[in-house]
Amino acid sequence: MSNGSKKQIDCPSSQATADGARIFGVITGTPEQHRVGYLTETVPISSEVLDLAGAAKPTEVFRIAAPCANGGCKHFKGNNCTLAQRIVQGVPAVVNALPACQIRSTCRWFRQEGKAACFRCPQVMTDKASVSELEKRIADDT
Repeated sequence: MSNGSKKQIDCPSSQATADGARIFGVITGTPEQHRVGYLTETVPISSEVLDLAGAAKPTEVFRIAAPCANGGCKHFKGNNCTLAQRIVQGVPAVVNALPACQIRSTCRWFRQEGKAACFRCPQVMTDKASVSELEKRIADDT
């Protein structure tokens, strides 16, 4: 931007405790057969909203965005989110059209990987009780 201000870049796989966290999707289906239902507007994190997760972790029920931590995140190397790279390289697309996502204009994954990230995003759960070996490899950066 010409005025010197920088537009916020958001991580689409944040924790509920992150500063500026807001919900942009709800996990539907089962842990094995799930998809993200994208909200028509983001919802700020509040104790009332988090209570809706019940006994589950908020990140097992909601997709949460917050400002990207950049170098403060284990997935950030150089100028890139390696998690986004691993998802695009290791996970098949589940849609062939861009989801109706409210954070795309600020999303780190979209800025970095383009629509390929969006085609995989509906199947991403930040936390999951039962994780496959492939999901562990992609999430753990090993």
